[in-house]
Amino acid sequence: MSEKKFFPVSRPSLRGNELKYVTDAVKSGWISSLGAYVTRLETEFANYCGVRHAVSVSNGTVALHLALISAGVGPGDEVIVPDLSFIATANAVLMAGAKPVFCDVDPITLCMDPESAAERITGRTRAIIPVHLYGHPAAMIDLMNLAERHGLFVIEDAAEAHGATLDGQRVGGLGHGATFSFYANKNMTTGEGGMIVTNSDAFASRCRHLRDHAMSSERRYWHDMLGYNYRMTNLQAAIGCAQFEQLESFLKRRRMLFSGYQSRLFGVNGIQLNRTLPNATNAYWMVCLEVEGMNREARDDLIVRLRRDGVDTRPYFFPMSDMPYLDDADTPVSHAASARGINLPTSADYTSSDLDEICSVLIDHFQRGW
Repeated sequence: MSEKKFFPVSRPSLRGNELKYVTDAVKSGWISSLGAYVTRLETEFANYCGVRHAVSVSNGTVALHLALISAGVGPGDEVIVPDLSFIATANAVLMAGAKPVFCDVDPITLCMDPESAAERITGRTRAIIPVHLYGHPAAMIDLMNLAERHGLFVIEDAAEAHGATLDGQRVGGLGHGATFSFYANKNMTTGEGGMIVTNSDAFASRCRHLRDHAMSSERRYWHDMLGYNYRMTNLQAAIGCAQFEQLESFLKRRRMLFSGYQSRLFGVNGIQLNRTLPNATNAYWMVCLEVEGMNREARDDLIVRLRRDGVDTRPYFFPMSDMPYLDDADTPVSHAASARGINLPTSADYTSSDLDEICSVLIDHFQRGW
């Protein structure tokens, strides 16, 4: 009897030059934070985002932290963040010594609602972090206009949105700065790793300075302020360069994957997949499915039953304001979406026959009821 096939919610695709480039880095002797692949990845990624600077770092969370402190955010400041996001968005604000202030999200895009963000601005607000959740860009034009009126710094949290666009412009070049994650489940990976991108010479210079223990470029081992060891290794960057070569094909296959889910699940009552606004292109980091009327308990039970039948799914993020160490927030859209949403298996290398099997299991469970 053959073993039942299991479809993980995410898996990296490592079918390009990853091994070749890592081997080359090892043979070169440059395996730490200096090396040709670091420079190459920063240059290529900056060009891709349409910005002047890219600063590689060790992961996406420290990218947010480094961006915040480089923007001058610190104790006594407030930073507006959407309540529906991975916890790193709020934790990075706390790491900078500031206070995360939670606003609600748009019910269609699940990204920061500009009106809700505007209501949270106080005299202590210093920055806004819109999150391009699950691959859909946030309403950056409205948010940049809001920031300009109040003198706020905008950092795009693009950890989940490599290659997504808004009005034809790629995310990363829409705010004053942006951060990306290259964790193994992202649209491209370095295993662990991240990137800060910006058009600001001064901001990029400060990020680079603080990334390397704030060591003087003119006087070696002289440190003029508190800095951090947030550097990416040449080995990670080697993987990243190979992944970057495939990024557009990864995105194309993710779009095909979403279309495959859409066609196979068409006609199933009460479900809703990712919605994308007409002026945006979705990077589809995760294919999202929301079930009308479903509560958190029923959703979690469905996840257990699907996994038992070989289909791995995961719940939407909890609202960050629900965490016991953070302040409560009145964010009804975030809370409602969080309770009814799941992420379906999403990987660039899933095939049409894989989708047939996954959707057969999904439809069977929906027909049996939840």
